[in-house]
Amino acid sequence: MADIVLGIGTSHSPLLTLAPEDWIHRAKSDLENTRLNLSDGRLLSYPELLAERGPKYAAQADQSNLERQAKLCEAALDRLADDLEAARPDVVIIVGDDQEELFGDINQPAFAVFHGEELVMNDKYGRAGNPDWIRKMSRGYMMDHTHTHPCHQDLALEIIAGMIERDVDVATSARVEDPQAFGFGHAFGFVIDRLFRGRKYPVVPLLLNTYYPPNVVRSARAYDIGQHLQSLLKSSGSVERVAVIASGGLSHFVTDEELDRGVLQAMIASDREHLRSVPPEALKSGSSEILNWILAAGAFSHLENDWSVYDRRRRLPRCG
Repeated sequence: MADIVLGIGTSHSPLLTLAPEDWIHRAKSDLENTRLNLSDGRLLSYPELLAERGPKYAAQADQSNLERQAKLCEAALDRLADDLEAARPDVVIIVGDDQEELFGDINQPAFAVFHGEELVMNDKYGRAGNPDWIRKMSRGYMMDHTHTHPCHQDLALEIIAGMIERDVDVATSARVEDPQAFGFGHAFGFVIDRLFRGRKYPVVPLLLNTYYPPNVVRSARAYDIGQHLQSLLKSSGSVERVAVIASGGLSHFVTDEELDRGVLQAMIASDREHLRSVPPEALKSGSSEILNWILAAGAFSHLENDWSVYDRRRRLPRCG
């Protein structure tokens, strides 16, 4: 019998791989983005967004505040790494989305489980010709080289069989043939690089299609898959202690604090109905990675929530 002993949700923003003086590069990307996503489903350019919202955060966009935020983020990530170390998992299930790193429009599964011996990272961000800040980011994503990391095949196969028995159609992948063409991406590399501290915890990658229509998973389905994961692990004979980590999110590229806090409070309260009912129009572009959190929340809904940091104004007291 396997027990989920730890549940984590973490952003994998490029900002978490860069020094605050390099954050300006992401700001420039926002200025040039013509499809900034709002939670009502609209897509706006930066000038359109500025005209609608005004420069409400301009006073906070100074270097000293960026450095303060960076320190808070690093402290929170250090605490997550401490919690993972203390949990002593036999295996870590990472719930992440793929952004044309392993899959593409030739083959884009809604939900997939990898059951190979090791994951192999795509190195596309570390290649010569990329801007310096992209190459810095690549190191935090383990996408500077074709790094490898061990996987837990036995548990992956148990999850696949258990999902099929529970009427969840699941795609599978067992190897990376050419990591310079297709390999694992930042959702998985960030967690391994930042939270594992060099430990070779074997992983089971669960991949959701959150980004690419027409087969994007809905929030109810994501939560229910998480519940099935919790259930089937109880009959596992291959491991005892499991950590589940959601990688990505919350809202971006236009931050929606109300949406984010609603999701976090629902996780704190194990509010199944709220998590299953987050509407698809709120889950566009980067905000779609909230689906990774929703699936993970379904998996560790039985755990007591411990802590959470959501930086802009205040601390949420009890979320794991």
